[in-house]
Amino acid sequence: MPTLSRLPKPCHRQLTRGAFLSMAAGLPLLVAAMSLADERVPADASPTWWKGNIHTHTFWSDGNDFPEMVAEWYRIRDYHFLALTDHNVLAQGIRWMPEKRILERGGAAVIENYLTRFGSAWVERRGEGDTAEVRLKPFDEFRALVEERGRFLMIPAEEISDAVNGKPVHINASNIAEALQPVGGQTVSEAIQNNLRAVREQAEKSGRAILAHLNHPNFGYAVTPEDLAHATLEQHFEVFNGHPSVNQLGNDEKPSIELLWDIANVIRLADLNAAPLFGVATDDTHDYHTQPGDKQSARPGRGWVMVRATHLTPEKIIHSLQDGDFYASSGVTLRSVHFDLKTRRLDIEIEPTPNATFSTRFIGSLAGVDGGEPRIGEELAQAEGLSASYTLRGDELYVRAVVTSSEPPHDPIWEGQQQQAWTQPVGWELKTGVE
Repeated sequence: MPTLSRLPKPCHRQLTRGAFLSMAAGLPLLVAAMSLADERVPADASPTWWKGNIHTHTFWSDGNDFPEMVAEWYRIRDYHFLALTDHNVLAQGIRWMPEKRILERGGAAVIENYLTRFGSAWVERRGEGDTAEVRLKPFDEFRALVEERGRFLMIPAEEISDAVNGKPVHINASNIAEALQPVGGQTVSEAIQNNLRAVREQAEKSGRAILAHLNHPNFGYAVTPEDLAHATLEQHFEVFNGHPSVNQLGNDEKPSIELLWDIANVIRLADLNAAPLFGVATDDTHDYHTQPGDKQSARPGRGWVMVRATHLTPEKIIHSLQDGDFYASSGVTLRSVHFDLKTRRLDIEIEPTPNATFSTRFIGSLAGVDGGEPRIGEELAQAEGLSASYTLRGDELYVRAVVTSSEPPHDPIWEGQQQQAWTQPVGWELKTGVE
Protein backbone atom coordinates (compact mmCIF):
# COMPACT_ATOMS: atom_id res chain seq x y z
CA MET A 1 0.00 0.00 0.00
CA PRO A 2 1.65 3.33 -1.03
CA THR A 3 1.94 6.04 1.58
CA LEU A 4 0.30 9.42 1.04
CA SER A 5 3.63 11.07 0.11
CA ARG A 6 4.19 8.54 -2.69
CA LEU A 7 0.82 9.04 -4.39
CA PRO A 8 0.89 10.69 -7.82
CA LYS A 9 0.58 14.45 -7.44
CA PRO A 10 -2.88 14.82 -9.06
CA CYS A 11 -4.28 12.26 -6.67
CA HIS A 12 -2.47 13.95 -3.82
CA ARG A 13 -4.08 17.32 -4.59
CA GLN A 14 -7.51 15.68 -5.00
CA LEU A 15 -7.23 13.95 -1.65
CA THR A 16 -6.07 17.01 0.22
CA ARG A 17 -8.73 19.30 -1.20
CA GLY A 18 -11.89 17.81 -2.76
CA ALA A 19 -11.72 14.42 -1.06
CA PHE A 20 -11.01 15.99 2.31
CA LEU A 21 -13.97 18.33 1.98
CA SER A 22 -16.14 15.43 0.89
CA MET A 23 -14.97 13.35 3.85
CA ALA A 24 -15.62 16.23 6.23
CA ALA A 25 -19.12 16.70 4.87
CA GLY A 26 -19.81 13.00 5.36
CA LEU A 27 -18.59 12.85 8.95
CA PRO A 28 -22.06 13.30 10.53
CA LEU A 29 -23.37 10.37 8.47
CA LEU A 30 -20.32 8.31 9.41
CA VAL A 31 -20.80 9.08 13.11
CA ALA A 32 -24.50 8.24 12.88
CA ALA A 33 -23.70 4.97 11.14
CA MET A 34 -21.11 4.11 13.77
CA SER A 35 -23.62 4.89 16.53
CA LEU A 36 -26.18 2.63 14.89
CA ALA A 37 -23.61 -0.13 14.55
CA ASP A 38 -22.65 0.27 18.20
CA GLU A 39 -26.31 0.05 19.17
CA ARG A 40 -26.73 -3.26 17.34
CA VAL A 41 -23.40 -4.81 18.33
CA PRO A 42 -22.13 -3.27 21.58
CA ALA A 43 -18.48 -3.71 22.51
CA ASP A 44 -19.40 -5.25 25.87
CA ALA A 45 -22.52 -7.22 25.05
CA SER A 46 -24.69 -8.56 27.83
CA PRO A 47 -27.11 -11.45 27.33
CA THR A 48 -30.40 -10.50 25.74
CA TRP A 49 -33.44 -12.36 24.43
CA TRP A 50 -33.62 -13.30 20.75
CA LYS A 51 -36.82 -14.60 19.17
CA GLY A 52 -36.62 -17.32 16.53
CA ASN A 53 -38.27 -20.21 14.72
CA ILE A 54 -36.29 -23.35 13.89
CA HIS A 55 -38.87 -25.36 11.93
CA THR A 56 -40.53 -24.13 8.73
CA HIS A 57 -40.81 -25.08 5.05
CA THR A 58 -40.61 -23.52 1.58
CA PHE A 59 -40.92 -24.51 -2.09
CA TRP A 60 -37.65 -26.38 -1.66
CA SER A 61 -39.78 -29.19 -0.22
CA ASP A 62 -43.47 -29.09 0.76
CA GLY A 63 -43.97 -25.46 1.79
CA ASN A 64 -46.02 -23.14 -0.42
CA ASP A 65 -43.89 -20.01 -0.83
CA PHE A 66 -40.43 -18.90 -1.91
CA PRO A 67 -37.72 -18.91 0.77
CA GLU A 68 -37.16 -15.15 0.51
CA MET A 69 -40.87 -14.53 1.04
CA VAL A 70 -40.89 -16.84 4.06
CA ALA A 71 -37.88 -15.04 5.52
CA GLU A 72 -39.63 -11.71 4.96
CA TRP A 73 -42.69 -12.89 6.86
CA TYR A 74 -40.59 -13.47 9.97
CA ARG A 75 -38.24 -10.51 9.52
CA ILE A 76 -40.95 -7.86 9.38
CA ARG A 77 -42.66 -9.38 12.42
CA ASP A 78 -39.65 -8.81 14.69
CA TYR A 79 -38.21 -12.29 14.73
CA HIS A 80 -34.44 -12.28 15.14
CA PHE A 81 -33.52 -15.61 13.55
CA LEU A 82 -35.02 -18.24 11.30
CA ALA A 83 -34.05 -21.73 10.18
CA LEU A 84 -35.69 -22.97 6.98
CA THR A 85 -35.93 -26.73 7.43
CA ASP A 86 -36.98 -28.39 4.22
CA HIS A 87 -37.20 -32.18 4.09
CA ASN A 88 -33.92 -33.99 3.37
CA VAL A 89 -32.49 -31.05 1.45
CA LEU A 90 -30.41 -27.97 2.08
CA ALA A 91 -31.22 -25.15 -0.32
CA GLN A 92 -28.13 -25.50 -2.51
CA GLY A 93 -27.37 -25.61 -6.22
CA ILE A 94 -29.53 -24.82 -9.25
CA ARG A 95 -33.20 -25.71 -9.08
CA TRP A 96 -36.06 -24.62 -11.32
CA MET A 97 -39.70 -25.26 -10.40
CA PRO A 98 -42.58 -25.36 -12.91
CA GLU A 99 -44.83 -22.32 -12.59
CA LYS A 100 -47.86 -24.57 -12.86
CA ARG A 101 -46.81 -26.47 -9.73
CA ILE A 102 -45.97 -23.23 -7.92
CA LEU A 103 -49.44 -21.82 -8.60
CA GLU A 104 -51.17 -25.07 -7.66
CA ARG A 105 -49.43 -25.14 -4.32
CA GLY A 106 -49.13 -21.44 -3.46
CA GLY A 107 -52.23 -19.93 -5.12
CA ALA A 108 -52.83 -17.66 -8.08
CA ALA A 109 -51.02 -14.65 -6.59
CA VAL A 110 -47.87 -16.33 -5.26
CA ILE A 111 -45.59 -15.43 -8.20
CA GLU A 112 -47.05 -11.94 -8.51
CA ASN A 113 -46.44 -11.32 -4.81
CA TYR A 114 -42.86 -12.53 -5.22
CA LEU A 115 -42.33 -10.10 -8.11
CA THR A 116 -43.94 -7.24 -6.21
CA ARG A 117 -41.67 -7.71 -3.21
CA PHE A 118 -38.34 -8.48 -4.90
CA GLY A 119 -38.76 -7.29 -8.50
CA SER A 120 -38.09 -8.73 -11.94
CA ALA A 121 -34.36 -8.06 -11.62
CA TRP A 122 -34.30 -10.69 -8.84
CA VAL A 123 -36.99 -13.17 -9.87
CA GLU A 124 -35.67 -15.48 -12.60
CA ARG A 125 -38.13 -17.05 -15.03
CA ARG A 126 -37.77 -19.04 -18.22
CA GLY A 127 -40.01 -20.75 -20.75
CA GLU A 128 -43.64 -20.09 -21.62
CA GLY A 129 -46.96 -21.79 -21.06
CA ASP A 130 -46.63 -25.32 -19.78
CA THR A 131 -42.82 -25.09 -19.83
CA ALA A 132 -42.61 -21.89 -17.75
CA GLU A 133 -40.40 -22.18 -14.68
CA VAL A 134 -39.11 -20.05 -11.79
CA ARG A 135 -35.69 -20.52 -10.29
CA LEU A 136 -35.59 -21.32 -6.58
CA LYS A 137 -32.74 -19.30 -5.07
CA PRO A 138 -30.25 -21.21 -2.89
CA PHE A 139 -29.60 -20.24 0.71
CA ASP A 140 -26.21 -18.60 0.16
CA GLU A 141 -27.73 -16.40 -2.55
CA PHE A 142 -30.90 -15.14 -0.89
CA ARG A 143 -29.63 -14.77 2.68
CA ALA A 144 -27.76 -11.56 1.79
CA LEU A 145 -31.06 -10.05 0.70
CA VAL A 146 -32.86 -10.57 4.01
CA GLU A 147 -30.26 -10.67 6.80
CA GLU A 148 -29.50 -7.62 8.92
CA ARG A 149 -26.69 -7.46 11.45
CA GLY A 150 -27.98 -7.48 15.00
CA ARG A 151 -31.57 -7.61 13.76
CA PHE A 152 -32.24 -10.71 11.66
CA LEU A 153 -30.24 -13.87 11.02
CA MET A 154 -30.76 -16.86 8.73
CA ILE A 155 -29.48 -20.27 9.91
CA PRO A 156 -28.93 -23.08 7.35
CA ALA A 157 -30.97 -26.11 8.38
CA GLU A 158 -32.79 -29.25 7.31
CA GLU A 159 -35.53 -31.58 8.48
CA ILE A 160 -34.04 -35.08 8.33
CA SER A 161 -37.18 -37.08 7.54
CA ASP A 162 -36.77 -40.77 8.34
CA ALA A 163 -39.24 -43.58 9.02
CA VAL A 164 -39.24 -46.94 10.80
CA ASN A 165 -41.96 -49.43 9.84
CA GLY A 166 -44.10 -46.59 8.57
CA LYS A 167 -43.61 -44.44 11.67
CA PRO A 168 -42.23 -40.94 10.93
CA VAL A 169 -39.00 -40.04 12.69
CA HIS A 170 -38.12 -36.44 11.89
CA ILE A 171 -35.14 -34.57 13.31
CA ASN A 172 -34.23 -30.97 12.58
CA ALA A 173 -30.56 -30.03 12.31
CA SER A 174 -29.82 -26.30 12.53
CA ASN A 175 -26.58 -24.67 11.32
CA ILE A 176 -25.50 -27.54 9.10
CA ALA A 177 -22.89 -27.27 6.37
CA GLU A 178 -24.24 -29.98 4.06
CA ALA A 179 -27.49 -31.87 3.68
CA LEU A 180 -27.83 -35.06 5.71
CA GLN A 181 -29.80 -38.04 4.43
CA PRO A 182 -31.78 -40.26 6.83
CA VAL A 183 -29.91 -43.37 7.93
CA GLY A 184 -32.74 -45.44 9.43
CA GLY A 185 -32.67 -48.10 12.14
CA GLN A 186 -34.39 -51.25 13.34
CA THR A 187 -36.38 -49.35 15.97
CA VAL A 188 -37.55 -45.77 16.42
CA SER A 189 -35.03 -45.16 19.19
CA GLU A 190 -32.23 -46.62 17.08
CA ALA A 191 -33.17 -44.45 14.11
CA ILE A 192 -33.11 -41.36 16.33
CA GLN A 193 -29.69 -42.30 17.67
CA ASN A 194 -28.29 -43.10 14.22
CA ASN A 195 -29.40 -39.79 12.74
CA LEU A 196 -28.08 -37.90 15.73
CA ARG A 197 -24.69 -39.58 15.28
CA ALA A 198 -24.66 -38.36 11.68
CA VAL A 199 -25.38 -34.83 12.88
CA ARG A 200 -22.65 -35.08 15.50
CA GLU A 201 -20.16 -36.38 12.95
CA GLN A 202 -20.82 -33.41 10.68
CA ALA A 203 -20.46 -31.01 13.62
CA GLU A 204 -17.10 -32.50 14.56
CA LYS A 205 -15.86 -32.69 10.97
CA SER A 206 -16.92 -29.16 10.04
CA GLY A 207 -16.16 -27.52 13.39
CA ARG A 208 -19.68 -26.06 13.46
CA ALA A 209 -22.10 -25.78 16.35
CA ILE A 210 -25.17 -27.76 15.21
CA LEU A 211 -28.42 -28.17 17.13
CA ALA A 212 -30.48 -31.32 16.58
CA HIS A 213 -34.00 -31.64 17.93
CA LEU A 214 -36.70 -34.27 17.54
CA ASN A 215 -39.87 -33.03 15.85
CA HIS A 216 -43.52 -33.64 16.78
CA PRO A 217 -43.26 -37.00 18.61
CA ASN A 218 -47.04 -37.47 18.53
CA PHE A 219 -47.24 -37.08 14.75
CA GLY A 220 -48.69 -40.46 13.82
CA TYR A 221 -48.03 -41.31 17.48
CA ALA A 222 -44.68 -42.53 16.19
CA VAL A 223 -42.39 -41.77 19.15
CA THR A 224 -43.19 -43.08 22.62
CA PRO A 225 -41.79 -41.66 25.87
CA GLU A 226 -39.62 -44.77 26.12
CA ASP A 227 -38.26 -44.23 22.59
CA LEU A 228 -37.37 -40.66 23.42
CA ALA A 229 -35.90 -41.48 26.81
CA HIS A 230 -33.57 -44.19 25.55
CA ALA A 231 -32.30 -42.12 22.62
CA THR A 232 -29.95 -40.42 25.06
CA LEU A 233 -28.01 -38.58 22.35
CA GLU A 234 -31.20 -36.53 21.90
CA GLN A 235 -31.27 -33.47 24.15
CA HIS A 236 -34.02 -31.35 22.55
CA PHE A 237 -37.52 -32.03 21.29
CA GLU A 238 -40.65 -30.09 20.36
CA VAL A 239 -42.86 -29.57 23.38
CA PHE A 240 -45.05 -27.42 21.11
CA ASN A 241 -45.50 -27.61 17.34
CA GLY A 242 -47.89 -25.30 15.49
CA HIS A 243 -48.99 -27.85 12.91
CA PRO A 244 -52.62 -28.91 13.53
CA SER A 245 -51.91 -32.59 12.73
CA VAL A 246 -49.31 -33.41 15.37
CA ASN A 247 -51.69 -34.49 18.18
CA GLN A 248 -50.40 -31.98 20.70
CA LEU A 249 -52.97 -32.97 23.33
CA GLY A 250 -52.74 -36.74 22.83
CA ASN A 251 -55.84 -38.92 23.16
CA ASP A 252 -57.42 -41.41 25.55
CA GLU A 253 -54.60 -43.87 24.98
CA LYS A 254 -51.59 -41.68 24.18
CA PRO A 255 -50.10 -38.99 26.42
CA SER A 256 -50.07 -35.31 25.58
CA ILE A 257 -46.73 -33.89 24.51
CA GLU A 258 -46.19 -32.33 27.94
CA LEU A 259 -46.87 -35.58 29.76
CA LEU A 260 -44.65 -37.43 27.27
CA TRP A 261 -41.89 -34.93 28.19
CA ASP A 262 -42.29 -35.72 31.89
CA ILE A 263 -42.37 -39.49 31.41
CA ALA A 264 -39.26 -39.46 29.22
CA ASN A 265 -37.38 -37.24 31.67
CA VAL A 266 -38.24 -39.45 34.63
CA ILE A 267 -36.90 -42.50 32.78
CA ARG A 268 -33.74 -40.60 31.92
CA LEU A 269 -33.10 -39.28 35.41
CA ALA A 270 -34.33 -42.19 37.53
CA ASP A 271 -33.20 -45.14 35.40
CA LEU A 272 -30.55 -44.02 32.92
CA ASN A 273 -28.64 -41.32 34.81
CA ALA A 274 -28.96 -39.20 31.66
CA ALA A 275 -29.64 -35.50 31.27
CA PRO A 276 -33.28 -34.53 30.70
CA LEU A 277 -34.76 -33.24 27.48
CA PHE A 278 -35.14 -29.53 26.78
CA GLY A 279 -38.35 -28.40 25.06
CA VAL A 280 -38.57 -26.09 22.04
CA ALA A 281 -41.62 -24.56 20.37
CA THR A 282 -41.88 -24.19 16.59
CA ASP A 283 -44.27 -23.32 13.78
CA ASP A 284 -43.64 -26.20 11.37
CA THR A 285 -45.15 -23.87 8.79
CA HIS A 286 -46.17 -25.18 5.38
CA ASP A 287 -48.97 -22.76 4.49
CA TYR A 288 -48.46 -18.98 4.18
CA HIS A 289 -51.62 -18.14 2.27
CA THR A 290 -54.62 -19.05 4.41
CA GLN A 291 -56.12 -16.83 7.06
CA PRO A 292 -56.32 -17.33 10.85
CA GLY A 293 -59.36 -19.37 11.69
CA ASP A 294 -58.54 -22.20 9.31
CA LYS A 295 -57.50 -24.75 11.91
CA GLN A 296 -56.38 -27.28 9.29
CA SER A 297 -53.54 -25.13 7.95
CA ALA A 298 -49.99 -25.07 9.29
CA ARG A 299 -49.43 -21.31 9.38
CA PRO A 300 -46.55 -19.19 10.72
CA GLY A 301 -46.40 -17.39 14.04
CA ARG A 302 -47.75 -20.09 16.35
CA GLY A 303 -44.64 -21.20 18.25
CA TRP A 304 -41.10 -19.97 18.81
CA VAL A 305 -38.08 -20.05 21.09
CA MET A 306 -36.71 -17.13 23.08
CA VAL A 307 -32.95 -17.61 23.40
CA ARG A 308 -30.68 -15.72 25.78
CA ALA A 309 -27.34 -14.94 24.17
CA THR A 310 -24.85 -12.08 23.95
CA HIS A 311 -24.77 -11.90 20.14
CA LEU A 312 -27.05 -12.72 17.25
CA THR A 313 -24.79 -15.24 15.51
CA PRO A 314 -25.47 -18.89 14.66
CA GLU A 315 -22.85 -20.12 17.13
CA LYS A 316 -24.11 -18.03 20.05
CA ILE A 317 -27.72 -18.97 19.40
CA ILE A 318 -26.93 -22.68 19.03
CA HIS A 319 -24.72 -22.79 22.13
CA SER A 320 -27.43 -21.16 24.26
CA LEU A 321 -29.99 -23.64 22.97
CA GLN A 322 -27.63 -26.50 23.75
CA ASP A 323 -27.10 -25.13 27.27
CA GLY A 324 -30.86 -24.83 27.89
CA ASP A 325 -30.66 -21.04 28.18
CA PHE A 326 -33.99 -20.44 26.47
CA TYR A 327 -37.71 -20.94 26.85
CA ALA A 328 -40.46 -22.03 24.46
CA SER A 329 -43.53 -19.94 23.76
CA SER A 330 -46.86 -19.89 21.96
CA GLY A 331 -47.54 -16.28 22.95
CA VAL A 332 -46.33 -15.50 26.48
CA THR A 333 -43.18 -13.37 26.86
CA LEU A 334 -40.98 -13.73 29.94
CA ARG A 335 -38.78 -10.93 31.20
CA SER A 336 -36.49 -13.30 33.04
CA VAL A 337 -35.99 -16.93 34.00
CA HIS A 338 -33.37 -17.70 36.62
CA PHE A 339 -32.48 -20.78 38.63
CA ASP A 340 -29.99 -20.46 41.48
CA LEU A 341 -28.24 -23.74 42.22
CA LYS A 342 -27.17 -22.58 45.68
CA THR A 343 -30.59 -21.49 46.89
CA ARG A 344 -32.38 -24.07 44.69
CA ARG A 345 -34.85 -21.37 43.70
CA LEU A 346 -36.48 -20.85 40.30
CA ASP A 347 -37.64 -17.26 39.66
CA ILE A 348 -39.78 -16.10 36.75
CA GLU A 349 -40.80 -12.58 35.69
CA ILE A 350 -43.52 -12.18 33.06
CA GLU A 351 -43.91 -9.37 30.54
CA PRO A 352 -47.36 -7.79 31.02
CA THR A 353 -49.74 -7.51 28.09
CA PRO A 354 -53.02 -5.54 27.95
CA ASN A 355 -56.13 -7.28 29.32
CA ALA A 356 -54.22 -10.46 30.21
CA THR A 357 -53.73 -12.19 33.53
CA PHE A 358 -51.16 -14.93 34.09
CA SER A 359 -50.96 -18.16 36.02
CA THR A 360 -47.69 -20.06 36.59
CA ARG A 361 -47.73 -23.77 37.36
CA PHE A 362 -44.58 -25.43 38.65
CA ILE A 363 -44.54 -28.98 37.32
CA GLY A 364 -42.20 -31.64 38.65
CA SER A 365 -41.64 -35.32 39.06
CA LEU A 366 -40.84 -36.72 42.49
CA ALA A 367 -38.44 -39.52 43.29
CA GLY A 368 -40.01 -42.74 44.51
CA VAL A 369 -39.98 -43.33 48.27
CA ASP A 370 -38.65 -46.63 49.67
CA GLY A 371 -38.38 -48.18 46.24
CA GLY A 372 -41.76 -46.91 45.12
CA GLU A 373 -42.56 -45.56 41.68
CA PRO A 374 -41.78 -41.89 40.91
CA ARG A 375 -44.68 -39.46 40.79
CA ILE A 376 -44.68 -38.04 37.28
CA GLY A 377 -45.60 -34.56 36.10
CA GLU A 378 -47.34 -33.29 39.23
CA GLU A 379 -48.32 -29.70 39.90
CA LEU A 380 -46.13 -28.74 42.85
CA ALA A 381 -47.20 -25.11 43.20
CA GLN A 382 -49.13 -22.38 41.44
CA ALA A 383 -48.82 -18.59 41.42
CA GLU A 384 -50.89 -15.78 39.93
CA GLY A 385 -49.53 -12.50 38.61
CA LEU A 386 -46.40 -11.28 36.86
CA SER A 387 -43.83 -12.98 39.08
CA ALA A 388 -43.51 -16.50 40.44
CA SER A 389 -40.91 -18.51 42.30
CA TYR A 390 -40.39 -22.04 43.55
CA THR A 391 -37.78 -23.40 45.94
CA LEU A 392 -36.95 -27.08 45.55
CA ARG A 393 -37.66 -29.20 48.63
CA GLY A 394 -35.22 -31.97 47.78
CA ASP A 395 -37.40 -34.83 46.57
CA GLU A 396 -37.90 -33.45 43.07
CA LEU A 397 -36.15 -35.11 40.15
CA TYR A 398 -36.60 -31.77 38.36
CA VAL A 399 -38.97 -28.82 38.20
CA ARG A 400 -40.18 -26.85 35.19
CA ALA A 401 -42.69 -24.03 34.85
CA VAL A 402 -45.63 -23.43 32.52
CA VAL A 403 -46.93 -19.88 32.31
CA THR A 404 -50.45 -19.54 30.90
CA SER A 405 -52.14 -16.33 29.81
CA SER A 406 -55.87 -15.67 30.05
CA GLU A 407 -55.72 -14.65 26.37
CA PRO A 408 -55.89 -17.04 23.39
CA PRO A 409 -53.14 -17.09 20.74
CA HIS A 410 -53.63 -14.84 17.71
CA ASP A 411 -54.12 -17.99 15.62
CA PRO A 412 -55.32 -20.86 17.86
CA ILE A 413 -55.14 -24.48 16.80
CA TRP A 414 -57.74 -26.02 19.09
CA GLU A 415 -60.79 -24.76 20.93
CA GLY A 416 -59.88 -23.17 24.24
CA GLN A 417 -56.14 -22.89 23.53
CA GLN A 418 -54.38 -20.20 25.57
CA GLN A 419 -51.03 -18.51 25.13
CA GLN A 420 -48.27 -20.25 27.08
CA ALA A 421 -44.55 -20.36 27.80
CA TRP A 422 -42.52 -23.38 28.92
CA THR A 423 -39.27 -23.14 30.87
CA GLN A 424 -36.64 -25.87 30.89
CA PRO A 425 -36.35 -28.48 33.67
CA VAL A 426 -34.03 -27.44 36.50
CA GLY A 427 -32.84 -28.98 39.74
CA TRP A 428 -31.79 -32.27 38.16
CA GLU A 429 -28.17 -31.07 38.29
CA LEU A 430 -28.29 -31.31 42.09
CA LYS A 431 -28.97 -35.06 42.01
CA THR A 432 -27.34 -36.57 38.93
CA GLY A 433 -24.04 -34.80 38.52
CA VAL A 434 -24.78 -34.97 34.78
CA GLU A 435 -23.81 -31.87 32.82
